[in-house]
Amino acid sequence: MSQELIRPPETGRAVPPRGRLDGVLLAVDGVLDRGAVLLRIALGVVFVWFGVLKVAGTSPVHELIADTVPFLPASWFVPVVGVFEVLAGMALVVGVRVRLVAAVTALHLLGTFLVLLVQPGVAFRDGNPLLLSVTGEFVVKNLVLFAAALVVAGHHRIRR
Repeated sequence: MSQELIRPPETGRAVPPRGRLDGVLLAVDGVLDRGAVLLRIALGVVFVWFGVLKVAGTSPVHELIADTVPFLPASWFVPVVGVFEVLAGMALVVGVRVRLVAAVTALHLLGTFLVLLVQPGVAFRDGNPLLLSVTGEFVVKNLVLFAAALVVAGHHRIRR
């Protein structure tokens, strides 16, 4: 293969000819360029999944939610949260009103941190806020989902 430089007409700049590694790097770049779309779909799938569990009454966090907002009847509140999550997740997967849905989803995720305030005995070990329980870890991981929702909302705005 010749090492002579090629001048693509669109840029006029000299670039070396493409080899196998360049093709692989271009493919990787293509996937990375779609990272925000993949993040949107993944976030949507997680929300649909978690929401369906709440609607079906089989969610492992049913009691956690009920105990965090004891002034709302769990018999209808937890399924309503599930319906919201299913609808929001479906909108994210399909790509409908992404910016609005991602922003509302981020607000919903902020609500999950109430557990840390309302039920510190469940979220922390020995009353120490640095020692998370399994429940505390479950709640704190929502920081990642919250950030993902913000990235999805921001990316959609930029792309439009």
